[in-house]
Order: sequence, then C-alpha cells, then structure tokens
Amino acid sequence: MKTLAIETSCDETSVAILDNRRILSNILATQIPWHAKYGGVVPDIARRKHKQFLPSVLSRALKIAQTKLDDIDVVAVTIGPGLAIALEVGISQAIKLSRQSNKPLVAVNHMEGHLLSVFAQNRLGRGGADPESALPMLSLLISGGHTEIVLVKAIGDYEIIAETLDDAIGEAYDKVGRMLKLGYPAGQVMEKLAQAGRPRFKLPVPMLQSQNLNFSFSGLKTAVLYQIKDYLQSTSKQKTELKDIVLGRVDFDRSFVEDMALAFQISVCRSLIAKLEKVCRLHPQIKAISLGGGVAGNAFIRGQIRRLAKQKGLPLLVPYSQKMYSDNAGMIGLAGYYRALAGKFVTDPNLDRVPNLRLGQDY
Repeated sequence: MKTLAIETSCDETSVAILDNRRILSNILATQIPWHAKYGGVVPDIARRKHKQFLPSVLSRALKIAQTKLDDIDVVAVTIGPGLAIALEVGISQAIKLSRQSNKPLVAVNHMEGHLLSVFAQNRLGRGGADPESALPMLSLLISGGHTEIVLVKAIGDYEIIAETLDDAIGEAYDKVGRMLKLGYPAGQVMEKLAQAGRPRFKLPVPMLQSQNLNFSFSGLKTAVLYQIKDYLQSTSKQKTELKDIVLGRVDFDRSFVEDMALAFQISVCRSLIAKLEKVCRLHPQIKAISLGGGVAGNAFIRGQIRRLAKQKGLPLLVPYSQKMYSDNAGMIGLAGYYRALAGKFVTDPNLDRVPNLRLGQDY
C-alpha cells in the first residue's frame, strides 16, 4: 500500500510517501525563522506559509520517492490536534488530491502519529520496532503541546494514563528559555547549554510526592523565575521586575544560563522518570516503553528513560531517525496506513479539522 501523507498542524509543512511501513520520502519545510521573532507560533503566519510551501514540498516528496500521484493507494492528512487555520490548509490539499486521483482519504490524529512513529521503517525497510512483539507498551509522548503517558493495548486502542495539568513540557522549555533570552524554540539550545552546566542550582521536582500520576510544569517555571530574581538581587543589588524576567528583558552571563538550564533539565527528567516508574508498576503486562514527540529528541532525556527501561528489563523504542521526533508527515502516513488497513476511510465530503482532538477520541 502506498500512502501520501500531509502534515500542517502547526509550523512545519511536510509531505511524505510511504510503501506500507517504509518511508520513501519525508520532506519538511520549517517556518521557525518567521515565528522566532515573535517568541512563538503566529497562527496566521503559519497558515500563509503552509499555503506557500505545500506545492513545492509535495512535488519534492513525489520526486524523491520516485512515485507518481497515480501510484498512490491512499491519501492521509492530519485533522488535529493543532492550529485550526493551519490544519485547514493540509486538509484542503488532501481532499483535492484524493478527488483528483480518485483514491480514498484517511484522517489522522497527530498524536497517534507520534505514538506510532517507533514502528516506521526507512526506505530500505530497516529500523522500526515490530508491533506484534512490542505491544502492549507504555508510550511517553512529550512535545510542545502535550505531555502524556499512554497505554497502547493495540494499534488503534489507546488509554491515556497520565497527562499534564497545565503547561506541556515543550511549552515549559520555551517559557524558561524566554526568561534566559535563548530565543524560540528554546529546547535544543537549552539541551546544549545544560551539557556545560554545573549543579549549583536546585529546583523542585513537580508533584514528586503526589500519588497523582499526572504532570505539572507551571510551578517549576515559577521556581525558575524566583531563582533568577534571587540571583539578580544577590549579584547586582538592583531590584528587577518579574515581568522583565518573564519577557526576556534581562541579560545573564553564560555560566549562569548553563547552570540554570542544567537544573531545569534535571528537574524535568526526575518528574518524567518518577511518573513513568509509577505507571510501569501499575501495568506489569507491558512489553516495552516508547518515546515520541519533539522533546523526545533530547538526548539527555532519552538517556534517563533508557536507564529506567533497562532497570525494568524492557526495551526502549524510539524512532529510527532524529527527524521522526519532530512534526513530520512520515509518522502521519504510518498512522494513516494502519487506519486504511482497518477500513477507517473518510466518508464525509466536508471533512473538518478538530483542533482539540484527543487520543482515543472517535473522529
């Protein structure tokens, strides 16, 4: 089965061509340079850039896969969660291609794409876990908009065990990064800076003693804010307004930023490990732990999760390439492939976006 997939849920324009689980091409055009100066994604800019980039990205994906539109068996597209006006661009293009080629259309949950990304193979059929031997598994999904632990009973059968009560982990990285004047997005920059950091700051671990399985990162963000305020008062002896710190209007020496980045990353990891370890105890039937989402591209976090998996005697499943952690059409095509196998095709000609779509929700 050859699948053409389109992903436009946020600020990445992507098209992929798959042959069953093999990703033949996975083209991505980033919009970060246009959003960075605003400190976050501007929906209207995202919509305009998707419209601008999509035709050329589609053409490149077909060319690299050495595939013609007539060769496609099914068209897959992200319908949510995501930015409504960004999702609309991809959906409109997918409907057009489906009608033009007279091929069926499948709608895909963006988070199911992240969830199943560990099963994707490269164009040679290498990489990618075997679903039959990996399921049931626990999947930790960590991205700019989500922090969830999901029990994957079977492909298409998911139960959200834990989720964030406030900020997603990627959102927390960006907000702390803004305080430290690291620009947008801040995750990769903070990871690199933390490698040179010294352990001189200690931050609380959110909900460490709570029996609640959910996550919370808002309090950690506030703890960073007050640590910065105390540091500034002790070094400059000048009063600094909290709003100036939050808005990234304060300059710091590099060593301070490195050390704070390390403290933040350690606290985040301890929170993830603590919750995941509790969930593992509650579900002894699992055969594997998997990671998905943009923040899972952080090598330090992966290393800590790998250590936990080893302690539990479980394999840690991760996508076969760094590109597969970020938003990309390859993972959408894989989820679309499995939905097509299950006969879950779109029958409503007025397919609409679902910005707040949750895993396990019917659509």
